[in-house]
Amino acid sequence: GCTVRGTVRNPDDPKNSHLRELEGASERLTLCKADLLDYESLREAITGCQGVFHTASPVTGDPEQMVEPAVVGTKNVINAAAEAQVRRVVFTSSIGAVYMDPNRSPDVVVDESCWSDLEFCKNTKNWYCYGKMVAEQAAWETAKEKGVDVVAVNPVLVMGPLLQSTINASTIHILKYLTGSAKTYANSVQAYVDVRDVALAHIIVF
Repeated sequence: GCTVRGTVRNPDDPKNSHLRELEGASERLTLCKADLLDYESLREAITGCQGVFHTASPVTGDPEQMVEPAVVGTKNVINAAAEAQVRRVVFTSSIGAVYMDPNRSPDVVVDESCWSDLEFCKNTKNWYCYGKMVAEQAAWETAKEKGVDVVAVNPVLVMGPLLQSTINASTIHILKYLTGSAKTYANSVQAYVDVRDVALAHIIVF
């Protein structure tokens, strides 16, 4: 397997202990202290690497805490990757970056030319989708400017086995119905993807 250098806010935080328990982690995993808004910490973490998987993104209902960190953080990652001359950056985007457009026909196949409607995201206060879209656009723009090879992966809600003891945001979508905390059931469809398929997709495109 590959030798991996992962970035976390605090390598000694017990919530990251599950990462050290992964198969081969003791030989091939190093956790570095870094922050998306701290360029120098990212530069130090990325220097010497062959590639970068940018999976981190803030998840919050506060637009100020969601949008700017997502955009600035993504630009920092791309710039640091350019400085380190990595082979490729794989950027974990979201279906939310390309699909939220009420005026698009459901028969349209969503491809690289599609983007969400920013005004619609604003009006519905869907700051996650808004943030993911502007962050992905920032990734493409910065990569073009710096000459970095970037690939974006846009998964739907991710489900699957949990490595950590906490529940992630996608799983809550199902859990709220199982626990009865959801008072209504939306008359709609929702797309899900297995976390193992998402991980494999990242590996394949790298």
